[in-house]
Amino acid sequence: MSKISVVIPMYYEEEVVNECYNRLEKVLINLENYEYEIIFVNDGSKDKTLELLTKIAKENKNVKVISFSRNFGHQAAVTAGLKFVTGDCILIIDADLQDPPELIPEMLKLWEEGNEVIYGERKSREGESKFKLFTAKMFYKTLNSLSDVEIPKNTGDFRLVDRKVVDTINSMPEHNKFLRGLFSWVGYKQYAFEYERKERFAGKTKYPLKKMVKLAADGIIGFSTKPLKILGGLGIISIIISFILLVYALLSFAFEWNNLEAGWTSIMVAITFFAGVQLISIWILSEYVGRIYDESKQRPEYIIDKTINID
Repeated sequence: MSKISVVIPMYYEEEVVNECYNRLEKVLINLENYEYEIIFVNDGSKDKTLELLTKIAKENKNVKVISFSRNFGHQAAVTAGLKFVTGDCILIIDADLQDPPELIPEMLKLWEEGNEVIYGERKSREGESKFKLFTAKMFYKTLNSLSDVEIPKNTGDFRLVDRKVVDTINSMPEHNKFLRGLFSWVGYKQYAFEYERKERFAGKTKYPLKKMVKLAADGIIGFSTKPLKILGGLGIISIIISFILLVYALLSFAFEWNNLEAGWTSIMVAITFFAGVQLISIWILSEYVGRIYDESKQRPEYIIDKTINID
């Protein structure tokens, strides 16, 4: 008999805990020839999320709980869940029920057919603003134009993967993980599972613009060195512009053009342009250096405060 593990990160989700569990349990308990476990990861929530999860875990030993000492982020929470799974296949799903648990049987059939990464591809996204949809579209367009590995558009972390894929992901010690990128990077037999993404069951999104920008930076920096190469291009453009300005200044002096005043504007334009290029270059370099610094400290990606039903 095969076993499915379900990993669910939780961050201030007291409004959806019970509904999320009830819908998952209803689906999982009716699966033929499958055992199951549900691993909830409390990502430092200070509301009643952990209290409600503890109650559920006491009533159902198939439910396991990992609780962080503080908020370490969505990707760290999923990573922690993947470290403790015992199933033959693993489903990653968010607690807000935008990704319907009722799709699990269809995804399992695709896994049984030999697909090793079944990733959810959204045909529609209900309840999301035009700004969110636009920024998501631009993010994937930018990421794929820079990355050496194509990352499917309109996807999130909702996916069913084979155990050997998870073992491969778990063998990677890097911090600042961009998991949907890593699942594409590792390869294996992948399948795009199209579905209609629903509106949140309750509560508000835990991914404000700041966290979206951080996730985008992790994706681009983690899977591309092209921004560093772009700096070389900017340097060449800067040299060309400075050479043009030099020629223009020499011609103005030789032919006594009178359109150059003391403190002429072109100097200021050149100064500000080159200053901008330098600052952008330093910013891009600092992002890469910052990642190297994080890795060199060798701090844990997360700290577990307590576990329930985990040996």
